[in-house]
Amino acid sequence: MVKGLGLQFLSTHDLEAIHEATLRVLAESGLKVFGDEALDIYAAAGCDVDKENNIVKIPRRVVEDAIEAAPSRILMAGRDPKYDVFLEGTRVTFTNFGTGIMMMDPETGELRKSTKQDLGDVARICDALDEVDMFTIAVTAQDVPEETRELHEAEAVFHNTSKHFGHDTSGAWGTRYFIEMAAAVAGGKEKLRERPIVSMGTCPNSPLELHDFSTEIIIECARAGLPCDILSMAMAGGTSPVTLAGTLVVTNAEILGGIVLAQLVRKGAPVIYGSSTTIMDLLYTTSPVGAPEHGMIGAAVGQLGHFYKIPTDVGGT
Repeated sequence: MVKGLGLQFLSTHDLEAIHEATLRVLAESGLKVFGDEALDIYAAAGCDVDKENNIVKIPRRVVEDAIEAAPSRILMAGRDPKYDVFLEGTRVTFTNFGTGIMMMDPETGELRKSTKQDLGDVARICDALDEVDMFTIAVTAQDVPEETRELHEAEAVFHNTSKHFGHDTSGAWGTRYFIEMAAAVAGGKEKLRERPIVSMGTCPNSPLELHDFSTEIIIECARAGLPCDILSMAMAGGTSPVTLAGTLVVTNAEILGGIVLAQLVRKGAPVIYGSSTTIMDLLYTTSPVGAPEHGMIGAAVGQLGHFYKIPTDVGGT
């Protein structure tokens, strides 16, 4: 862990301008939101909900109340307390990147699909590296039934690391079962809430959509008191405006829309302001995570998270 000021890419005026533009987007254009339960939660809080078209317009006061309610310090507990990590302020922590689908076999050098064993092996390596503070799904298990894949992945990680584990579940069903698994490891749901040894994450569907799997994960995490990383992956020039300022507004609106939902479910629910937003390579129609713009956007997102005093996660290579 290191502490530092980092790259100050945006001025205070820039941050305030992005915030104001985001509030206008959320209140006037809104988000496209799927999932009846989520729509009902927004409506009960005074949002303008059009169920026929799945549009939710969120008033300024609801957004700002959610920002105020979100905790500025989150415990990401390890199964072994010596691996406890606190997300707060300008404290920097590191996790591995994910989620790969191919592996270069360490024995043969063959490029092949990743397996459950590969995931466990990578988790054990990261467990031994002091530089890695937390673990997330590094590669996906493609040799198990798709219907239960995320639970197999959880098993592989639980067997191979004592560090905090961030999982990518795919909706309400998988999230509930994963929470049951984590509770069994932690010694019960109350102990899991007190020391959250796991967290989950979900990505809005850019531009400006929260699909049912995302809203379900946010709702289940908030109810269980577990950290939820709401991570936008907009692509400038593809799924968001080509200008970086416009893309930051879209990214901010998507994240804040999810944070609002979490706080409406349970005020004070731990949430992480997340982004792996980058540009679209218009020649190859790919998402270049090594592009300079990715770093620029990441620096700006980090400032936005600090502006809101919400722990922030920025993807990068």
